[in-house]
Amino acid sequence: MELKKELSPEQRQTLLKTLKDRFEKNTSRHKGLEWSKVQAKLENTEKLWSLNAMESTGGEPDVIGYDKVTDEYLFCDCSAESPKGRRSFCYDRQALESRKEHKPQNSVMDSATAMGIDLLNEEQYRELQQLGTFDSKSSSWIKTPDEIRKLGGALFCDFRYNTVFVYHNGAESYYAIRGFRGLLKI
Repeated sequence: MELKKELSPEQRQTLLKTLKDRFEKNTSRHKGLEWSKVQAKLENTEKLWSLNAMESTGGEPDVIGYDKVTDEYLFCDCSAESPKGRRSFCYDRQALESRKEHKPQNSVMDSATAMGIDLLNEEQYRELQQLGTFDSKSSSWIKTPDEIRKLGGALFCDFRYNTVFVYHNGAESYYAIRGFRGLLKI
């Protein structure tokens, strides 16, 4: 079943209001950026569907930066804990298929692809933690280097004791408190 990747006018209006309110409430995440310029980009993109998917799964996306070279705004999941609608997933399709029983509902990589977003890598996760405190009670899968994934592992992070910790697990594992955070460039 393919998802409809269009929003109704009402959904667009509701999402834009939610994003604007969050933008104005969390100005420390995007110093020097103006909502009117962000909104102008949003009104001319099909990526609103992806932002809506981030929002509807509990990600609370917000602008965390602007790339002057590519003229793109960076949106990231800024929910305090790993998005609830994206938890209990193993890492990727290979890991999902390797499970013989008690398979999770989905994999992180398949879900991110379906949503049209990128999984944060370790550097991006650490940068996000400079903007607030995230995952103090949960954890989030991060993009795993190919060398580690080829050996059956996958990486995840959390924030404890004022420190970002990077851990490993078998890619087929999944936990109720581990989800993933995404990044979307608009």
